[in-house]
Amino acid sequence: MTMTVAKAKSHATRTSAANGDTRIKSLIALIDVLTALVAEENVELAKGLPASRLKQVDEKNRLAEMFERTVAECAAGTTSLNVADRILREQLMERILKLRAAMDENLVRLRAAIEASNRRIEAVMQAIREQIAAVSPYGASGRVAVRSVSSGTSRSA
Repeated sequence: MTMTVAKAKSHATRTSAANGDTRIKSLIALIDVLTALVAEENVELAKGLPASRLKQVDEKNRLAEMFERTVAECAAGTTSLNVADRILREQLMERILKLRAAMDENLVRLRAAIEASNRRIEAVMQAIREQIAAVSPYGASGRVAVRSVSSGTSRSA
């Protein structure tokens, strides 16, 4: 079976488009999982959980690295995401916008969690400083503090 040049080019274009569509579909799946993970993390952050206790962090970082690597490959020209299918292209753009919105919310919530953690740490440190100052025989100058002693009158019969 011989193939004409036109047929060969047409077949190559279809194969390339199919490979591109497969890459796009797997990228959309990656974005969907990453978006769901970030949304789940946002819910937990909204409940006031400290960022250090979130179980999604490692998986989120792993998926984000995969996504960043794909984007970097596209930017460098080593990978092409030519999407022949308009609907698939629109789905990709929609997913990227959803991911961006979830990540923007995540950034705001993580900053709030960090600020809350810093406030808790400062409150604990202040309590420790006050406790040390209350029992320390030394004043702020490093000298022995003169403490006022209350004395009551004692009546003996």
